[in-house]
Amino acid sequence: MRALFVGGLVDNSELDFDDGVPPLHYPENTGTGQSRYRLYQLGRQDDDTIAYAVYAAPDLAEEVVDRIIGERDYPRRFEATPTSPT
Repeated sequence: MRALFVGGLVDNSELDFDDGVPPLHYPENTGTGQSRYRLYQLGRQDDDTIAYAVYAAPDLAEEVVDRIIGERDYPRRFEATPTSPT
């Protein structure tokens, strides 16, 4: 699974996750009690495996995150269907 970041210090960065379930926040334990990124969207393939997880900076509005995801076209790139993380 590929973690994709929108906004913040690591905007447009990618990271591989080996675990089958992405954390709700990244990084999970910052020591400050506030995560830098929140899980915003999952991309699932036809067999229901998670191909990608989009993490957004907490201060970005949903409209901005949706626009950036559309511009980067993650669903097409990973041949996956975007779904809500919850």
